Amino acid sequence: MNELINRINSSASLDELDKIRVELFGKKGLITSEFAKLKSIPADEKKAFADELNKRRDVFNEAILAKKTELDFIELKARMKAESIDVTLFDESRDIGALHPVMSTMDNIIEYFLAQNFSIETGPLIEDDFHNFEALNLPKYHPARDMQDTFYINDKRLLRTHTSPVQIRTMENSKPPIRMICPGAVFRRDMDLTHTPMFHQVEGLVVDDGNGVSFANLKHILEDFLRYMFGDVKVRFRPSFFPFTEPSTEVDISCIFCKGKGCRVCSHTGWLEVLGSGEVDPNVFKHVGYKNVSGYAFGLGVERFAMLLYGVPDLRSLFEGDLRLLEQFK
Repeated sequence: MNELINRINSSASLDELDKIRVELFGKKGLITSEFAKLKSIPADEKKAFADELNKRRDVFNEAILAKKTELDFIELKARMKAESIDVTLFDESRDIGALHPVMSTMDNIIEYFLAQNFSIETGPLIEDDFHNFEALNLPKYHPARDMQDTFYINDKRLLRTHTSPVQIRTMENSKPPIRMICPGAVFRRDMDLTHTPMFHQVEGLVVDDGNGVSFANLKHILEDFLRYMFGDVKVRFRPSFFPFTEPSTEVDISCIFCKGKGCRVCSHTGWLEVLGSGEVDPNVFKHVGYKNVSGYAFGLGVERFAMLLYGVPDLRSLFEGDLRLLEQFK
């Protein structure tokens, strides 16, 4: 018995321990064979024999269980050591996320104007005709409404076609001075290489009492902003038409791809159109009850900026969710 206990205690593996268990309790095991002898033992000796045999069986079972627990723990420690990971080691995971290029571009635009003490204002995506058109000097049947293909919900409600209604709502609820930008999504019925039904704009508005806000102020801040976004570029202002500003200008920068020499991207003109701007039309101020004020406004398409900054040729690819494109911006 002592020899078997020693063998159990010195077992080096679970397999070795299991072989000893079979030797003892298998069909032909030592303990099994001893219990088989009970059939032939005289009745008066059977109880004493069985009691002694049960004690031996319990001793072996306890020894095997204790050794099995010990070997299980050793095996678990070895497996954990083999599978352990040093979490302090540097690992440049390939699954790192990144901001979408449109959102990254918008963040950069917002950061600039926050640094210039502009506030950020927001408004509803579903607008009424007054705030989206009439208050912006676009009365019903005005031909300039055709410039914006609109999603109408009903006769009175529509998806906003620009973020300019936020400017109107801000002026309705505030008094000058106002210095604000309104970033957000807008909607138009258009779809091609450079247009999508939903896109993002950032529009700005500065208003103050009297004649303190001039075109020179607008020119200065836009030139500084465009060089902040695109680097050392030339900036030019071209006369244009917007119903809500007068005078109105389109703003161009020298082509960032050919440095103004002329290429396919700039249609060999050396210039890229990037935003629209102008002094706020007096009729807009009348709609919000402002008197004796001056101001300027500007607006830009965030996707347009993103396409130029990141060299994306097709605007639609920014909305398709193709990981092959998005992974390039990690």
